[in-house]
Amino acid sequence: MSKYIILSAPSGSGKSTLASYLIENIKSLSFSVSSTTRKIRKNEIHGINYYFISKDKFNNHIKNGDFIEWEQVYSDDFKGTLKNEIKRLLDNDKNIVFDVDVVGGLNLKEYFGRDSLSIFIDVPSSKDLKSRLNKRGTDSENKIKERLEKAKVEISQKDRFDVIIMNSDIKKACKDILDVVIKFISA
Repeated sequence: MSKYIILSAPSGSGKSTLASYLIENIKSLSFSVSSTTRKIRKNEIHGINYYFISKDKFNNHIKNGDFIEWEQVYSDDFKGTLKNEIKRLLDNDKNIVFDVDVVGGLNLKEYFGRDSLSIFIDVPSSKDLKSRLNKRGTDSENKIKERLEKAKVEISQKDRFDVIIMNSDIKKACKDILDVVIKFISA
């Protein structure tokens, strides 16, 4: 039976880095590629980082009941997990890693129940989060402000997750998350 590892956190917390680390170090894991309506960023690849789709196509998926979960993450960005993406990974006998926003993470936890481990990636402070978002260099000042406002709400939900991993030091966070996930998969 497959297991589901759900990583959630505010934008800029390092969850994508930690998801990649898990996939590189645990061969039974595969990444669930989410769908998004946002513009593709430099160095991103359609079908690897996200399925980049139009709002019309996204809305058609909603109408057809194709998503396990979806939400409007930001004013110009919808994200969701397609059922056929999960089927694709399960057909290959994989355990699945999700890199999703907090609402999506909580929805996936409810959907998969005891077969899932929900992990919240925390950051030391909002100042640290702002610095990370600025260093990433992908967002305008207004977009960063919007992400930081959303982060306050997301951080208030962290106690609803099974595990909280503090990412103040990426090497320690990698070790911590690897230990927790290996223990969960082995149980």
